[in-house]
Amino acid sequence: MLSLIFIGIRLEQQFGFSTLSVPFCSGSVLSSLFIQRSISVGASGALFGLLGAMLSELLTNWTIYTNKAAALITLTVIIVINLAVRILPHVDNFAHIGGFLTGFLLGFVLLLRPQFGWVGRKHLPASARVTSKHKAYQYLFLVIAMVLLIVGFTVGLVMLFRGENGHDHCSWCHYLSCVPTSKWHCGN
Repeated sequence: MLSLIFIGIRLEQQFGFSTLSVPFCSGSVLSSLFIQRSISVGASGALFGLLGAMLSELLTNWTIYTNKAAALITLTVIIVINLAVRILPHVDNFAHIGGFLTGFLLGFVLLLRPQFGWVGRKHLPASARVTSKHKAYQYLFLVIAMVLLIVGFTVGLVMLFRGENGHDHCSWCHYLSCVPTSKWHCGN
């Protein structure tokens, strides 16, 4: 809950509620494909959606940040700690991974900011040279993310509506939800 409060408030202040609600509601398709005989509820998929969106926002708007390395390292440590804690049995890591990937890709689409020094046309004289609002790499990230989102959701929903089990296509994926140790074992 603390992660949702700190991350959610920061992102909502910068980008608004409506923009942030889409990455917040991500992750359930992957969970539905791999955990079919159980119901999974909770806000952790949403948390990972926000973490993914925050990471892609950092990468997309890289030139705006003054202390880039510290921001990247801090965010990476938070993501790794949250993933490491969640390898306990009976935790739906598929919702976490699906939320993170969807939030990461949606961040490239929804969380673009104009580059530093960009001025709108209405504030410039008619003879002034207008620079692009966004950098070329931002447009490239946006197009790649859109394609991956469309393909990923299409494939995921088709598999879901056909009743396919994700484990049939990925033999090692059960380790993403539970890592067996001497203290516990992972059942089917």
